[in-house]
Amino acid sequence: MSAAPAAIRIHPADDIVIACRQLLPGTVLPEEGITVAGMVPPGHKVAVRAIAAGAPVRRYNQIIGFARQAIVPGQHVHTHNLAMGDFARDYAAGSDVHATPAASDAATFDGIVRADGRIATRNYIGILTSVNCSATVARAIADHFRRDIHPEALEAFPNIDGVVALTHGAGCATDSDGENLRVLRRTLAGYARHANFAAVLVVGLGCETNQIDALLDEPGMAALAAGTRFHSFNIQDTGGTAKTVARGIGIVQALLDDANRVTRQPVSASHLVVGLQCGGSDGYSGITANPALGAAVDLLVAQGGTAILSETPEIYGAEHLLTRRAVSPDVAARLIARIRWWEQYTARNAGSMDNNPSAGNKAGGLTTILEKSLGAVAKSGTTNLVDVYEFAEPVRAHGLVFMDTPGYDPVSATGQVAGGANLICFTTGRGSAYGCAPSPSLKLSTNNALWQRQGEDIDINCGDIIDGASTIAEKGAEIFRLMLDTASGRKTRSEIHGYGQNEFVPWTLGAVM
Repeated sequence: MSAAPAAIRIHPADDIVIACRQLLPGTVLPEEGITVAGMVPPGHKVAVRAIAAGAPVRRYNQIIGFARQAIVPGQHVHTHNLAMGDFARDYAAGSDVHATPAASDAATFDGIVRADGRIATRNYIGILTSVNCSATVARAIADHFRRDIHPEALEAFPNIDGVVALTHGAGCATDSDGENLRVLRRTLAGYARHANFAAVLVVGLGCETNQIDALLDEPGMAALAAGTRFHSFNIQDTGGTAKTVARGIGIVQALLDDANRVTRQPVSASHLVVGLQCGGSDGYSGITANPALGAAVDLLVAQGGTAILSETPEIYGAEHLLTRRAVSPDVAARLIARIRWWEQYTARNAGSMDNNPSAGNKAGGLTTILEKSLGAVAKSGTTNLVDVYEFAEPVRAHGLVFMDTPGYDPVSATGQVAGGANLICFTTGRGSAYGCAPSPSLKLSTNNALWQRQGEDIDINCGDIIDGASTIAEKGAEIFRLMLDTASGRKTRSEIHGYGQNEFVPWTLGAVM
């Protein structure tokens, strides 16, 4: 393994380099011809040339902010001397569109083929709730089948990954015709239809705004309700908590035999739908894990698979890199429309787009949302942007698509899974704790220190790219192979730890009445 360099330059035109270790005052960076002027933490920026007050500062040869004051070579560049600022982006819709190279060989994974032809990567029974009031009951039903508490409950059903309750805090005290309820119903319907659920039970209270009957009006729900894999009832109709739990347990027990009758078989990698996430990002995210995941996405798209880029507030300032890859002016326009919506949304809530990055992001070296977004977009690889979706809309296209979601990871991934993602890939530099059900989630670390400190939570370390022990292309191929293995049934670290039920967080919009 090669020793990590003291600092990394990403582009010849950049005004800064990234520290690969803690740099002490007086450290000489001979490649840049500068001497470090003060303490610079790992992942943080060092100026390599004089920057005038008010001048733009570039990383990735893109603007990441503007100098608050004059900056001298060797000086630490961060929140004390770098700020957000407005500037025009050249959207140039479609200017970078190019043909996607075909894969040299056909990749497969061992998937579960449902009766309707859809492909699953996991085989769960799901308990959903129409409203927060039925959350406790739903959890009690699912807990009856927990292997760590009642191992005998599913002992005879080894092909079932588990019974999970996905509860939430909404469903009432909202406009019955408003956007908030429409988004919640769309999300719940997406989960109910998800291929990774062999069957679903929806439990309601009875008097809530989000009536189960109205949920059945969502696309595809009527057909689902007409079959044998969907069941629903209300607490008030059943006669209270104890009777409802008993009834729910009985329904699930009756579903176990059919749910267990699945086998895995080789299927094309084109059936993979991967949600792309990054959380707890740091200064290395845009150098290691995110571009490596992007390389894996390019391999997936070449196989005919689908990748969902999301977190709209975390592409802000980098959206022009996506519009240039949009396959049509309409696709580019829809992405820009979502950016404008977010500008208005944050303004009417007395916020700004630069309220992101978080405290942890800044401690890891990220200064502005512009810098964070440029690194985040690297997850998308280099292929064309073929479609844009609103939160939790069913994803129909193959290739790289964008879904409008918040940057908050549990909410964003909830939208992706509702849209059909059967696998999540999640990069982190600070050590996010996250898992997903019913879709498995892979965690990718951006740096070696995180891998050494929190390796039990990480599936792949991308920090060795910094050391020169691996390249972005090699790491991308490794990630793609692990995608296939995970889709074939290999458990992720988050699954082993039991993550997934608490991370179901539908996006709440509008007033709570």
